[in-house]
Amino acid sequence: MKFLKRLIKWLVILFGLLVIVLYATDTDYLLKAVRTIYLTGHTTAYLEDYKKFDNQEIANSTPQPWPNHKDYNSVKETEALNQINEANGTIAYVIIKNDSIWFENYYDGFNENSQSNSFSMAKSYVSGLMGKAIEEGYIKSLDQPVSDFLPTFNEGLAAKMTVGHLSSMASGTTWDERYYSPLSIVTRAYFDDDLEKVMLGLTMETEPGKSFKYSSGDTQMLAMVIEKATGKKIYDYLTESFWKPLGCENPTLWQVDSKDHDLVKAYCCIASNAKDFARFGKLYKDHGKWNGKQVLDSTFIAKSLKPVYPDGEMYGYGWWLKTIGDKDFFMMRGHLGQYVIVEPNDNVIIVRLGHSKGNNNKVGQFTSDIDTYIQEAYKMLAE
Repeated sequence: MKFLKRLIKWLVILFGLLVIVLYATDTDYLLKAVRTIYLTGHTTAYLEDYKKFDNQEIANSTPQPWPNHKDYNSVKETEALNQINEANGTIAYVIIKNDSIWFENYYDGFNENSQSNSFSMAKSYVSGLMGKAIEEGYIKSLDQPVSDFLPTFNEGLAAKMTVGHLSSMASGTTWDERYYSPLSIVTRAYFDDDLEKVMLGLTMETEPGKSFKYSSGDTQMLAMVIEKATGKKIYDYLTESFWKPLGCENPTLWQVDSKDHDLVKAYCCIASNAKDFARFGKLYKDHGKWNGKQVLDSTFIAKSLKPVYPDGEMYGYGWWLKTIGDKDFFMMRGHLGQYVIVEPNDNVIIVRLGHSKGNNNKVGQFTSDIDTYIQEAYKMLAE
C-alpha cells in the first residue's frame, strides 16, 4: 500500500514537471493533442474530431435539395469499389450526373446528413472567398502584397509575397507539412489556441512566387488576409457568399483555434456532408453560376482551374488538377481521402468521404485511391 502511494505521488510529480516543461518550452499544445487525439485511440486528426474543438456555426438558408436522376441508384457498387470502400473506411460515396444524384450510399453508421471533417477541402472554399473579396473590391488583385494586410511580412523576401502566392501555394515560407510529427508546425497549428501567433512567427525560406510547395500555412495566412480586407469573420463571409446562396441543406461548423481568439482553422476543418460539399464543385463546373445567378466571377474560376507554376501542374488557385486519359478533372482534396472530383465535360461530380486514403500518406501528391474512385464511378455509369 505504501509503495502504491509512493508510486502515485511520484507519477503526479513527474506529470507536474512535464506540464511545466511543456509550458516553459511553448509546447503546451501537445497536452490538447494527447487529450483529443491520442487518448481517443487515433494517431492523427480524424473525421469527427470537430466535436473536441471550438467551432463557429455557418447557417444555411432555404435548402435546395439535389434532384434524383431518373436512373437513381439503379446500379450497385463494383466489386473493386466495395473492396476499397471497406479497406479505406469510406463513409460516403456519391455520383452526381447532370446535376442530379445518380448514385449515393453511406457506410459505417453515417448518413446523408452526417457531418465529418473536410480537412483540406476547405482550402478551395478559402480560395473562392479570395476571389469573392477581389470581385467585391476588398482586395485589389492577386498581386496585392500580403503586407498590406499583415504588416509583419513587410521586409525582405516577405515583402514580395502576394495574395495570389498564398492561394497557389508559393509563399516561400518555412512552413513544413508534416502531419504525423507531434512537434511539426502543422500539429502546433491544429492544437494551439492562438493560431495567429503561430502564423505571424513564420519566416521566409525562398523567394515567393517561384515554385509550388504544398503548404496549409499559405491558406491559413490567406484567410487572415481576407478577414483583414473585408472586416468580416471568414465564417460569416462563407455563410453570405456561398453557403446560403448555394442552397446548402444543412448548417455546418468551422473549427476555430479557441473561443477567445476566434480564428478559423482555414486550411481545414469544415464539418459537413457529401452533398453539401459537392455544391462548391458544381459552382466551379458552371463557371460561377448558380440557378442562373453569377455567384462568383467566371474569369477568376477559369484562372483558378489552370496550373500556375511549371513544377506545380497539379495545382491552380485552391484546386487540384488531374488528367486521366482524355478526361480533365479538378478536385477538392482533404486529409484521409476527402474528395470532391469534377469532370465538367462529362457533367460528373464524384464525392468520396472516409477514414483513410490507404497506405500512402504522402502529402501534396495524388494517391492511387483517387484513380480507383474515378474509374469505378465511370464503370458504374457505363452500365
